[in-house]
Amino acid sequence: MICKNAGCLSLFLVAGCFLLPSEGLAQVAVFGSSAGKSGFAEWLSGVTLVGQIEGGIMANPARPDNGINFGNFLADHANQVQLNQLEFTLAKAIDPSKSEYQIGFTLEGLYGSDARYYHLLGISDRAISDRYQVIPAQAHIDLHLPWLTSGGLDMQAGILQAPMGVETLDPTTRPFYTLAYTSEYSVPFQHVGAMFKWHVNTTVDVTFGVDTGNQTTFGKSDNNHEAAGYFGFNLNGLAGGKLNIIELSRVGPENAIAVLGSRADGQMRYWNDINAAYQISDKLSVTGEFNYLHDDGLRADTYSFVSFLSYKVTPSLTFNYRGEIYRDNTGQFVVSFLNNTAYMGAIAGATVPAEFAPPTTYGALTLGVTYKPDLGHGVRVFEIRPEIRFDRSLNGTTPFNDGRNTGMFTFGMDGVLGF
Repeated sequence: MICKNAGCLSLFLVAGCFLLPSEGLAQVAVFGSSAGKSGFAEWLSGVTLVGQIEGGIMANPARPDNGINFGNFLADHANQVQLNQLEFTLAKAIDPSKSEYQIGFTLEGLYGSDARYYHLLGISDRAISDRYQVIPAQAHIDLHLPWLTSGGLDMQAGILQAPMGVETLDPTTRPFYTLAYTSEYSVPFQHVGAMFKWHVNTTVDVTFGVDTGNQTTFGKSDNNHEAAGYFGFNLNGLAGGKLNIIELSRVGPENAIAVLGSRADGQMRYWNDINAAYQISDKLSVTGEFNYLHDDGLRADTYSFVSFLSYKVTPSLTFNYRGEIYRDNTGQFVVSFLNNTAYMGAIAGATVPAEFAPPTTYGALTLGVTYKPDLGHGVRVFEIRPEIRFDRSLNGTTPFNDGRNTGMFTFGMDGVLGF
């Protein structure tokens, strides 16, 4: 892992770190202990393997005719149990606290319904057209270079999870089964490229990187001909170690030539996200996220604020709250896709079956608990997370339940088991 969780004070703020899954949890050392080993054999002893499975259901009493919970990606099918993820990760983590040259890697394969939204054009988007699909969720080389400052420079290159935002693909790093609108529509998901983090000092990290575009690859598999990139910073350990702030911005053309023609290469999309996590006490933490997105080609903007609260009732039981206000100024971003390949078809610029809404200000409130006992016996993680969610249009539109309602009530739960 390229950023330690000392720089991520709450459960919710892991997206600002360069992340390897399941840090701090039991892992299988593929090549055995490092005791008595040196050189390449010692390096191999740090290679770990973990596996994880997640499934859940999100019930909707209104029973929409198209079977879709509008504005919901990972739990989009109303009243249906689904396998969200079956994943395995082979990794060699690096330790940026050590001032020495290091090399590591991450290889993560994922099968399940979540894969429909995390493909890369030209790599996995045409492999399977069923609800359960397969993706290379991560495949990157990781380097630590003791350059410039005592903290050095970290690099990841290859297939990368997008670093922007609070909620991530890994369910164990976020408080709820469902995602906020901001996490679905106003931050990227997946990249092919390179990301860098320069540890300027113990308080300041600078992040920058370049990639082919959100969920695109090279050549004909890019929906336009231009690259995009990130820049931002982390402020770590403020307020006596209780406060962390992460800002990331991204600039580049993201619209398909098939939609905008040749002008797609010059029409920029500007993504901006800043979030802060504050550890009030050993039991209570809060996180706030503000996001603003503007797209020149679509002449569209979104802006939003998301608040999270986590209270640890007992060592194994945590109460979670999420509140959000999200504005889609033109109605072009909050969309539900009506078949298993429609989302990636839209990224490529194809006409696909989808459900739209007029310009809407969305309010969403989600309450839930995470029950996470330590089972031992080789079980790395076990979680059960029931949640209740209420979404509502705050400006009188009717985007929910086949366009019939101003509000939508859903409830459900997911479970995670990891080894």
